[in-house]
Amino acid sequence: MGEEPNDARPEPADRIPDGHAPNQDQDRHRSPAPPDPRVAPVPEAPPWAPVPPGSPGAPTTPPPPAQPPATPTLAFGPPPQDSGQPSGQAPGQPFGQQPVQPPGHQPGQDSAHQPGQTPGQPPGDPSGAVPVGAGAAAASGYGFPQPGPATAPGYGPPPGYGPPGYGPPGYGPPPPAQPPGPANPAQAAAIALLNLSGLGLGYVLLRQWIGAALCWLATAALLVVALPADVDGVPVGVLVGYGVLLLAAAADGFRRGLRATLRVGAAVRRLALPLALVLLAVPAGGSLAYGAAREEAREEALLARLAVADERVKSGQGLLFDRAEPLYRLALATYQELGTKHAGSRAGKLVPARLDAYYAQLSAPYDKKDFCKAVAPLKHLRGLPGTVDKDLLGTRPAKTDEPLAESLYGCGTAALGVQTAEPPAEKSLNELLDTFPQSPQATRVEPAVREAIKTRSAAVDGGAVPCGTVVELRALRSSVDALPDATFAGASRETAAAIEKGDFACGTSQFRSKEFGDAATTMTQFAKDYPNSPKAAHARSIAIAAEIADEEPEAGKSLPPAKAPGGARMVMVVSNDGPGSVELLYTGPTTGKITLNACATCTKYPSSVFLDPKKVKACTGPASKYPKATLLLPAGNYHFLQKRAGTSTSTGGDTKISKTKIEPNYSYTNCLYVTSGF
Repeated sequence: MGEEPNDARPEPADRIPDGHAPNQDQDRHRSPAPPDPRVAPVPEAPPWAPVPPGSPGAPTTPPPPAQPPATPTLAFGPPPQDSGQPSGQAPGQPFGQQPVQPPGHQPGQDSAHQPGQTPGQPPGDPSGAVPVGAGAAAASGYGFPQPGPATAPGYGPPPGYGPPGYGPPGYGPPPPAQPPGPANPAQAAAIALLNLSGLGLGYVLLRQWIGAALCWLATAALLVVALPADVDGVPVGVLVGYGVLLLAAAADGFRRGLRATLRVGAAVRRLALPLALVLLAVPAGGSLAYGAAREEAREEALLARLAVADERVKSGQGLLFDRAEPLYRLALATYQELGTKHAGSRAGKLVPARLDAYYAQLSAPYDKKDFCKAVAPLKHLRGLPGTVDKDLLGTRPAKTDEPLAESLYGCGTAALGVQTAEPPAEKSLNELLDTFPQSPQATRVEPAVREAIKTRSAAVDGGAVPCGTVVELRALRSSVDALPDATFAGASRETAAAIEKGDFACGTSQFRSKEFGDAATTMTQFAKDYPNSPKAAHARSIAIAAEIADEEPEAGKSLPPAKAPGGARMVMVVSNDGPGSVELLYTGPTTGKITLNACATCTKYPSSVFLDPKKVKACTGPASKYPKATLLLPAGNYHFLQKRAGTSTSTGGDTKISKTKIEPNYSYTNCLYVTSGF
């Protein structure tokens, strides 16, 4: 028996306030329920899909047989709302797609209900349960099966309607991914080259702003490290890191741009590759500009070092060479490095002129004829090839030979006879003979030494200050003795003779100048140094007379004669009547001294201010008691000086001056005694 088509959609009983079924006429005017957001929409069928049965143009087929009842299921979700589905659109079907009708169904005809099946229930499901996402068929109780028909065709949300991820698993296939575009190597190369420029423009075309920002930051960091350019440049690690980053950005840009669709015009795309090639000049040009800036910084640094070396040379001007030499050595080290390792630089090209100025400054003492002061700097200049590059020095060291030889000769000959000379004459002259033996200056040394001896020997005979000349002669002899014996043996003998003559002349000069103490010392030393000299006896006489005259100046009115006068001599017997030995010195027409031994039994004689010395009875005992000495003296006035040695009862160094006139045809006695002083 046939049934009439049922277009009504009865509401579940629990949604009717009075428990009765709603008016069917009222239900006809209800809006379709809104789509369930938890159900994913069904993908749109492609145009080439087969036309569902029952749609216009599809072949008419008989309806399928009824399905067996299905297991009832629970429906979840909110109550259905009006879906806003366009008229004529099947529920749960994507917009613009015709519903698929079973075979034999006519367009515009509703599906007939099977016997025993609730309207809106899936075929073969007699339980009346509504599947999840069934739209208006869901009960208001959420989750409890309700009787009533399922959503009629043309009403309710389409299957899978709503955002992706909602709806039961497996409810329709996911939408297919957009297929990649065709490979474009030229575009990829352009983007890679744009990134390789360090400006990140490849990422800008791809709208990859994070990559572009990283390129900008890396380039900015490199500029901060590199600028301003200095001699050391950018650390190698920074350059390697930046290069790796550019290569990585280029590779990443190539990968991303190979199949990317650029959102720029065709003109920009055509210009991308030429622009990339042009922009490669940015890092290349930047490298060249940075290299030029770094080279200029290097030149400035080298010029600054040259200026420091020049200042060191200038600061040594006016100082003794020994104090200035460390500064000179530092300056030369800088000159050598600039002139050899940086010869092509502006500073290196100035080094030859600086060396010329260096030689001129150190040779200045020689130009001023200050030979001794010139020796040290000239030796320094001549020895530079041992420490400084020979090619850099050229012929400059060889030009110092003549000035150095002349300075050694001048300094050495000027120091002859100068006891306080520094350096002594022998040091300069020996260095000259050893360093430049064939030089003209070396052949002039011996004549210069002999001339110095001759000049001083002449000064001894008639000079006003023979003692000073003797000092010079002694210094001269010391220098001559240090020179080679084979050449200067004769000069050494001449110097010794001049010194002997000078010593005697010095003693006599001191005596005449009333310098009796110095004269006594000089003549005593002369007699010891030259015992075989014909002047030794006269020197001893002068020494005795000077010693007496030192106590009694009247005794030094005239120099003792070199020979004693002839004629008769008077006898003078001298006895010692006092403790301790006594030395008696005398000078007059003849000069000499005797020594008397101590008297063992003699003592001091008491005396006082009230006692007349003439009343002292000295030497009144037996003659054998007193030590005696006999003098044979020519007539004349004599001065005597007795010097008694110290004993337990007398003080050493006691002296006594006396004066006696010796007349012809008389004999004399002289008793030497000591008083107590009280």
